[in-house]
Amino acid sequence: MKIIIGSENPAKVAAVKNVFGMAGMEIVAIDVPSNVSVQPFSDEETKEGAINRALGALEHGDGDIGIGLEGGVHMTKHGLLLCNWGALAVPGYPPLIAGGARIQLPDEIAGKLLAGRELGPVMDEYTKKKNIRKNEGAIGIFTNGQINRSEMFTHVIKLLAGQYEYRKAGSTQS
Repeated sequence: MKIIIGSENPAKVAAVKNVFGMAGMEIVAIDVPSNVSVQPFSDEETKEGAINRALGALEHGDGDIGIGLEGGVHMTKHGLLLCNWGALAVPGYPPLIAGGARIQLPDEIAGKLLAGRELGPVMDEYTKKKNIRKNEGAIGIFTNGQINRSEMFTHVIKLLAGQYEYRKAGSTQS
């Protein structure tokens, strides 16, 4: 079985390999647009980006399963939270979706995002590092390394894999 990931981001690719690599599946990463804002600013927009990536991966990747992962932020009465969503698409069914961990962003970071900046470059400036989004991510910085971006997305992929297995088992039961 061939799984196409709608992103070449190493943290996202690692998450898919953490779950599906064990099953001996062929995993291919391709660059697929999310067709949402560069900085998704709500659960709905972030979820839509994940679905768009999953469907695009399925359409352009010549695989059996398309997976999309998207990170964003979501405003709540408690402040701006990180959010992350995933989608798994197979032909003939609506995409499965799952959301993951959320943490509140510090006001210093939230203010820059509310002013129109994108989280990745803001985090690079904040940490004085490059490509935070391809490595530990904001989640890794603000959890003091307790969880990194790949682990965060691995949880989402496990939720998707479980739903996929359940749906597949249900379609074979009489």
